[in-house]
Amino acid sequence: MDRPPGLSVRFKLTLSYAGFLMVAGALLLVVVWLFLLRYVPETTFRMPGRMVPSNPGRYDLWRAFAPKAALAAGFLLLFGLVGGWILAGRMLAPLARITEATRRAEKGSLSHRIEMDGRRDEFRELADAFDTMLARLEAQVAEQQRFAANASHELRTPLAVTQTLLDVARNDTSRDTGELVERLHTVNARAIELTEALLLLTRADQRSFTKEHVDLSLIAEEAAETLLPLAEKRGVTLETSGDKASTAGSPALLQQMTTNLVHNAIAHNLPENGSVWVTTSVRPQSVVLTVENTGEKLTPQLISTLTEPFQRGSRRVRTDHAGVGLGLAIVKSIARAHDGVLTLTPRAEGGLRVTVRLPAVPA
Repeated sequence: MDRPPGLSVRFKLTLSYAGFLMVAGALLLVVVWLFLLRYVPETTFRMPGRMVPSNPGRYDLWRAFAPKAALAAGFLLLFGLVGGWILAGRMLAPLARITEATRRAEKGSLSHRIEMDGRRDEFRELADAFDTMLARLEAQVAEQQRFAANASHELRTPLAVTQTLLDVARNDTSRDTGELVERLHTVNARAIELTEALLLLTRADQRSFTKEHVDLSLIAEEAAETLLPLAEKRGVTLETSGDKASTAGSPALLQQMTTNLVHNAIAHNLPENGSVWVTTSVRPQSVVLTVENTGEKLTPQLISTLTEPFQRGSRRVRTDHAGVGLGLAIVKSIARAHDGVLTLTPRAEGGLRVTVRLPAVPA
């Protein structure tokens, strides 16, 4: 239900300025009456038998002073209204710019910035905070648009393959259905894996989980134990070490984050004699999970894109362990949902060092 428009802030400030001046003027009159006119006699005195003009009394002075005081009060009221209107307009001018920027953002224009100059006051801080919010919103909207486009493309591929296989099975009844069923099963499994990854990414972004005490060292050991068969199959040495690292968060999400990191380190490694090191450490205010692997040398330009959705290493590979391209994107979202920081650094010898820093909590 829409409320009727009320008085503007500028008009309220104008009334406040004028009212303050009127109250100050009234207090001044009270001070004059109490501390000055109290020493003037209330009545006049005449000396008998002599022509001496009588001295004015207190009320004589008040009758002469009251009209002038009323005129001064009227002028003070007018001056307060006009001056207050001008001052309020100048004071609220930055707020009008912020309001205009808000209306433009409401219509979908996120590229506009206030960029208020001048001294740093409350309005300047509000404008800078609003500009920062617009920049983050613009980046997130662009990222969501890219993500939606990539997700649509990735989901369309298995659906198109499924449709093609079904058409082949319908048109060629003599074809061996066992091979078609096997290929359909593989394509369908990949679509399910992609859908589950998208749901996990959404859950991490929304922070819809309950925080519990978690030991990252135990999670790292469990992830390494789970992926040890894959490492042995690919000829990769997998080592875990480190201190007990207590943090707060979702055990399932942190387990998924660690598993994704170790899986990526194994999948994107040397063809043979590769290594993966998983370590945990404790800092004064944080705990750190580090996953390093050997591999080809990576450029900073490539590393900056690895956390984007549907990026698979140095190229978009299609192998049995290529994943769906959401591994590091999920890791980044889970770390951010736990107030953590994800850092990717190329190793000088080749390969990648991934560091996740999370807030520490007492064990």
